[in-house]
Amino acid sequence: MTSPETNDPIQDAEPAARREVQTIYVAEAEDGIRLDRWFRRRWPHLSNIQVQKMARSGQIRVDGGRIKPEGRLTAGAAVRVPPIPDDTSRQAGDVHTLTQRDIDFAKSLVIYEDDMVIAINKPHGLAVQGGTKTSRHVDRLLGAWGEGMDRPRLVHRLDRDTSGVLLLGKGPEAAKRLAGAFARRQAKKTYWAIVIGNPKPSAGQIDMPLKKTGINDFEMMRPADRKDPRAESAETAFATISRAAHRASWMALRPFTGRTHQLRAHMAGIGHPILGDRKYGDDRSRELSGILKLQLHARRIELDHPSGGILDVTAPLSPEVKAGFAHFGFDPHEGDDDPFEGVRRQR
Repeated sequence: MTSPETNDPIQDAEPAARREVQTIYVAEAEDGIRLDRWFRRRWPHLSNIQVQKMARSGQIRVDGGRIKPEGRLTAGAAVRVPPIPDDTSRQAGDVHTLTQRDIDFAKSLVIYEDDMVIAINKPHGLAVQGGTKTSRHVDRLLGAWGEGMDRPRLVHRLDRDTSGVLLLGKGPEAAKRLAGAFARRQAKKTYWAIVIGNPKPSAGQIDMPLKKTGINDFEMMRPADRKDPRAESAETAFATISRAAHRASWMALRPFTGRTHQLRAHMAGIGHPILGDRKYGDDRSRELSGILKLQLHARRIELDHPSGGILDVTAPLSPEVKAGFAHFGFDPHEGDDDPFEGVRRQR
C-alpha cells in the first residue's frame, strides 16, 4: 500500500457538486457540533447565508425534522442534504471525475467487503472528508463504487494521520445501523500506539474530560474541569503490550467515547504522548520520534453486523507504523490477543 504523501494516484481535485439529495450520518466524533459548522467542514465553499437559507426553507432536515443553523447535531443522526451548489471559485479545467487510477487506488484499500459493508485500511495522511485546502479525501473516493444509492456512506471518522480500519455502509439502511452502533458506543475499537516512556500502571482507564480550544488547523483538545460547561466526558482504556526499555511502549488503546483527538489528548494528558504527534507531543517525544510519523493505528473494530452476527475487521499495519515497530524492535504478532477482553467502562 502506498502512502498518499508519496506516490498514490489520488488527483488534486474534488468531485462536481452532488446533484441528488443525500443522507449523511453524523460521525461519533462530531457529536454536539453545530449544523452550520458541520456543513462548512464538508463544503467549505458554501457561505453561511447559503446554509441558513437551506435550513430555514426546510431543505436540510435532521432525523426528518427541521433544524436551525445553530442547532446541535448528535452522533448517528441522519442529515438530509439537498443538492449542493457548485464551487464557482474553482478554476476552469479542474478534473471533477475520478480517473481509473483513482478508482483502482480506492479499491486497493479494501480489506473486507460484503453486500452491506466495506472496510478499508485508511492510509496515513489521507483525510476522511474534505475541508479548507483539502481536496484529497476518502469521501471523494467513494464514487469508485458509484453514485446515488450505490455510493457508500461514511459512518465514522479517523484523523488524517491515523491509519487503519474505516467502515463504510452500503446503502442508507446499512449506514444507519452502523452509525447507530457507533453512536450507542457498541463498537469495540482497538488502536495500537507507540508512546514515549512506560505508563504506570501498565494498564488501566483514563477518565479525563476534554474541551476544544482554537479553530480549524489550530483546534486542540485539552484536559478540562468537569464543571466547565465546554467539557466533554472522555474515557479510554489502555494496556501495555511491550516495552523498548524505558524509552517507549507499545500500547493498546480502547476509546469508550468518541471525542476529537481523544487518544492523542489522553496519552499526552498522562505524560506519555504518542510518538510522531506534532500537535500533542512535547520536546522529549519530538526528539525521540525523529522522522517517525504519527504512531497511531486503528487496528481492529468489532460490532454487530447490519444483517446479523458479528463484524470483526483487523487492519494490517501502515508503512508509517511498521517503521516505528521496526525502529523499537516490536513484533506485531505479540499483540494478536485482545487485551481488553472483559474490560468495561468504569462509570
